[in-house]
Amino acid sequence: MDYNKIVSVSGLSGLFELLSSKSDGAVVRSLEDNTTKFVSTRQHNFSHLESIEVFTVKDNTNLSELFEAMKKSKEKLPDAKADNKALKSYFEKVYPDLDFEKVYASDMKKMVKWFEILKKNKLEIKSKSSEENAESTADTTANPKPIIVHKETTHVKPQKAATRKIESRGVK
Repeated sequence: MDYNKIVSVSGLSGLFELLSSKSDGAVVRSLEDNTTKFVSTRQHNFSHLESIEVFTVKDNTNLSELFEAMKKSKEKLPDAKADNKALKSYFEKVYPDLDFEKVYASDMKKMVKWFEILKKNKLEIKSKSSEENAESTADTTANPKPIIVHKETTHVKPQKAATRKIESRGVK
């Protein structure tokens, strides 16, 4: 299970692994109870965790960076049902750049709950900055050979439209 396949579905609590998508919805598996179901796009919206951003006092930051800060923190993770003051004091210590006027207590509760689910399922949280660092180190260590692609051109002559002979049948 990869972090980039984890989605949040509006109207449903928890996190889901995206198994397959269709034009009218998706098949998802709950990370909490492992039930699989089809979720319609007519009634629900899907948000990949890797695309969710959080308001900060500077530039918005990716949710994965906040999860990384929560993972590295020595602070005790509050209960997802904790009061608003306890949640705010936790996030002030863990990630002080959060814009607490735009990030509501309900958002903080959701982030704590999601972090607990990811931790329970032992998912590796990949932030975009860590992926970019891994790619840049991989680029400097390996010397890839340039790929030369030759396109073959095929000339096709347009065919003449087939004419159909219409026969008239006589009625006796």
